Amino acid sequence: MKKINLLNELIIVSNNELTQALSSNKEFGITIKGEIKYAPFDPVDIFIYQGKTTLPTQAILDIQELLGSDYEVYKEDDRTLIKAGNAWPNIIDYNVHNCHYDNTTGDGVTQFADEEIEDMGWMIIDFDVSYAELLEMLEEKADITLVCVEPEEPHQLSGMGYFDDLEGTRKILFDFCQTIIKEKISNDADYALELLDEDQCEAIEFFKVI
Repeated sequence: MKKINLLNELIIVSNNELTQALSSNKEFGITIKGEIKYAPFDPVDIFIYQGKTTLPTQAILDIQELLGSDYEVYKEDDRTLIKAGNAWPNIIDYNVHNCHYDNTTGDGVTQFADEEIEDMGWMIIDFDVSYAELLEMLEEKADITLVCVEPEEPHQLSGMGYFDDLEGTRKILFDFCQTIIKEKISNDADYALELLDEDQCEAIEFFKVI
C-alpha cells in the first residue's frame, strides 16, 4: 500500500502551468501528482484543489492568496510546492465519490464502491468476517493508494482508498474469502455443512467452495 499523508506531502506543480490556470478564468484542478487539469474532470484523477479564480484588472498574481489559507505555498525556482493537509474537508468533497473506499467518517469502512468487491464483502459477512478484517488484509496484500491525513497526536487516520489494480484486488479478495470458508468448514464445528443456513450456503456457492 502506498500511503500519501497530505499533512507531510509536498505537491510539486509547474509555476508556468499553475500561473496560466489561475489566470485562465476557467475551472481547474491540481492533482495529487501535481498536474493541472481543466473541467470537466476525469474521475480517475485525485485532486487536492478544484476551483476558478478571477483576477482583478492588472492585479499581481498571488498564488497563496488565490488558493486560500488552507494551502501552504512555497516557491522554488520554476516550481511551486503545495502542502494541502489543512484543506482535507474540501479534498474529501472533490474525491470521495470516485474513491474505492471511504474511511473519512470515523466509523470505519462500511462499503466498497466496486460492485464485485462489495458483493464479496457482503457474502463473507455470513462467515463472521468483518469489513475491517477485509480492509486490513487488502491494505497489506493489494496495490492500493491511500490518500489521507494522519496526525501524530491525536493519532486518527482519515483517508480515501484507491485500488490501483482493480482486477488483481478482486482476485486477492475472492481467494481470501474462499480460503476462510474452507478453513471454517474444515476446522470449526459451528460451520459444519449440515448446520449452515441459506445465506451461508449461498456464499459457499458464490465463492466456489464446493
